[in-house]
Amino acid sequence: MFSLQNKKAVITGGGSGIGKAISILFAKQGAEVHIIELSAESAQEATAEIKTNGGKVFSHACNVASHKDIIAVFEKIGAIDILVNNAGIAHIGKVDTTPESDFDRIMNVNVKGVYNCLYAAIPKFRQSKGGVIVNMASIAAWVGIPDRFAYSTAKGAVMAMTLSVARDYMGENIRCNSISPARVHTPFVDGFIAKNYSGQETEIFEKLSKSQPIGRMGKPEEVAALALFLCSDEAGFITGCDYPIDGGFIKLNNQ
Repeated sequence: MFSLQNKKAVITGGGSGIGKAISILFAKQGAEVHIIELSAESAQEATAEIKTNGGKVFSHACNVASHKDIIAVFEKIGAIDILVNNAGIAHIGKVDTTPESDFDRIMNVNVKGVYNCLYAAIPKFRQSKGGVIVNMASIAAWVGIPDRFAYSTAKGAVMAMTLSVARDYMGENIRCNSISPARVHTPFVDGFIAKNYSGQETEIFEKLSKSQPIGRMGKPEEVAALALFLCSDEAGFITGCDYPIDGGFIKLNNQ
């Protein structure tokens, strides 16, 4: 089950964190993986691990916010079967503490970046007579999270794009779903804590972990497993859905 043999998968932000876990798992399941990262160096660790384990992987240095550059990358890759829109950046701030420059930066990467990849990928899915898309949304699109105005706005847009694409292309055998993680333990989280809470790392880590009712953060590999299911033939009847993977955060936090 859940084989990706003879599938070509494009994973944005596939060199670190959740994206790296997805890249490694998809390659393990037989996919030819194409990682899109801001720089070639960002993908080195993931590509090395995949190659060591006998997988097939290629990396492409590109800013997802650049429409022209993304189109060029997808032209180089050719026909595809899977797109995982995972690349994204975080931001902290309320509406009146979010400078216009920060808002534009978040929208360019987290919204326009997804649009750019969708725009470039649709013709490549047609060459394959169909395919599947997974967009990385967030629980921030579902619930109000303090000091996450721009980030929540962007992830809400990602969820809406997921529904629109699922509706518009179901007749062309293209499925589209999204995943909404709660806090996942990645190097980004460790770096954020170290930068903002020097000397309180253990205490803050514990506090952030317990913000999920299940009592811990998610693991990148757990999100990757859900992405694998949604991209597999076994999920062929699923489209236009968002899947929270949140340790009970959305439904159980207020009970």
